[in-house]
Amino acid sequence: MLVIEMESGQVMKFELDEENAPITCANIKKLANENFYEGIIFHRIIKDFMIQGGDPTGTGMGGSKDEIKGEFKSNGVNNTHKHKRGTISMARTQIKDSASSQFFICHVDTPFLDGEYAAFGDMVEGFDVLDEIANRKTGFNDKPIVPPVIKRVYIED
Repeated sequence: MLVIEMESGQVMKFELDEENAPITCANIKKLANENFYEGIIFHRIIKDFMIQGGDPTGTGMGGSKDEIKGEFKSNGVNNTHKHKRGTISMARTQIKDSASSQFFICHVDTPFLDGEYAAFGDMVEGFDVLDEIANRKTGFNDKPIVPPVIKRVYIED
């Protein structure tokens, strides 16, 4: 179970899909165990689409030192995990193997992302937190006026 704990004390929990996205799950676990996400914000919020975080610069341009293979159909990987409300998936550039630490959580079902991004888990708790974050006021580049801050991300048995 992947747990995202916010500075507010709120939590979102995700059941990881290691069968469809083993590389992605191993990467997120490694980063969580290194405390990589402490103090990082959700820097991009688009209500009725998704919330995005995991960039240490808070700009959408940063990431961890390692990039991983994009585990999705258009990149030759048979990942059948669907993007639906509460799905957690890896963000990337137009380069298919550019994912590192940035991730997004779908606010609503987003089937047009299926096969194009590496979905790697589903929310099992914290939909109220997802909705609260998704409803925050944003400014330029969908950046929240008051960014939600991640206290920590960890793995729970």
